[in-house]
Amino acid sequence: MGYFRQSLKGVGWVSALRGSTRIIAFAKTVIIARILAPSEFGLFGIAFFMLALLEVLTETGVNTVLLQKKQKIDEYLPTALSISILRAVFIAAMLFLGAPFIAGFFKMPAATSLIRTISLVSLLRGFINPSVVLFQKNLQFGRDFFFRVTIFTVDAAVAVYATHLTGSPLGLVYGLIAGVILEIMLSYLIASPKTLPSWKTDRAKHIIGRGKWMTGAGIFQFLFREGDDAVVGRVLGSGALGYYQMAYKIATLPISEVADILAKVTLPVYVKLSDDLKRLRKAFLKTTLVVTVLAALLGAVLIVFAYPIVFFVLGEEWLGAVPVLQIISVYAIIRASLQPSMTLLISLDKQENLTTVTLIGIVAMFACIIPLTNMYGIIGAGISTVVGVVAQIPVTYYYVIRSSIDQK
Repeated sequence: MGYFRQSLKGVGWVSALRGSTRIIAFAKTVIIARILAPSEFGLFGIAFFMLALLEVLTETGVNTVLLQKKQKIDEYLPTALSISILRAVFIAAMLFLGAPFIAGFFKMPAATSLIRTISLVSLLRGFINPSVVLFQKNLQFGRDFFFRVTIFTVDAAVAVYATHLTGSPLGLVYGLIAGVILEIMLSYLIASPKTLPSWKTDRAKHIIGRGKWMTGAGIFQFLFREGDDAVVGRVLGSGALGYYQMAYKIATLPISEVADILAKVTLPVYVKLSDDLKRLRKAFLKTTLVVTVLAALLGAVLIVFAYPIVFFVLGEEWLGAVPVLQIISVYAIIRASLQPSMTLLISLDKQENLTTVTLIGIVAMFACIIPLTNMYGIIGAGISTVVGVVAQIPVTYYYVIRSSIDQK
């Protein structure tokens, strides 16, 4: 089967995966939005933000390095697992011990217990069998579908049930814990080889050495995606953060799906085509066109029908999210159109270019987010994300053009 047919098959499976998980996520969000107030969503947002921040700050780029290698990766898996476990223990300790200080910084003391509970999620994630990366590397998207949907369904079901019982955002954390426990179990039942931790210094150096640029890119991407949440939470409080995060979820969920589906499928394909510049360029241009058109159509629907979407789906209590939803939809369209370029740079082992692009977006966003947020509230924060992503456009395409020349 050629790469084109494999890609089509992969798109089908990944589309089914993303569609299924997003339907589940949407239902979960709608149900829990009827149970929790915006301020309670904001408390969970702070706990999840800190978990994600520490995971990004310590990101080793293991999965990307394993995907980029064209030869067999079995000999790297035990060391990769050891690195993951050490990283998980460190993150969990930092969250648990730092919880009171984090909650104090955001002036949300009620977040302390949430942060300490969510530290268990990070600890458990370190024990997932790294062999699951072979699903994507070998274009086995069917197996990845059943693996991910099962985990996601359990996460959502536990989260809804626990939130209903407790009336607290802790229910969302319990869902994450249930999902990661199941992920560990399934990763050893259905993924091969059954990896056990061991340490080879030369392999660890290779993984960390190649992954360092992904670490930098990951940190900057996280700050670009989530840094606005931190500013909103700090400046405007948990209620405003709840509105802002809900608007972000609704705006980016459908639009990002288009880009994320194709990115997941095309990354291994781009890697395989990296020695054939003509085919690679053709595949990249087709992907960019499809993503841009679909993202623009979805974004237009969200911008025009923002009020009825929020009113009928979430309820009158959430109407404060409507204006920022429209603004973030613009950000989501532009961001999605750039995603194929980001995937191409990763496939060509140009992580340093990706890091630079993301840094430029961060600088542009943070240069205006605080004054705009102080002046216009969450609307100002939304505008700053648009400024940041627009600043990335010329630099991204400069690196894409230069990379295509370098491959000749």
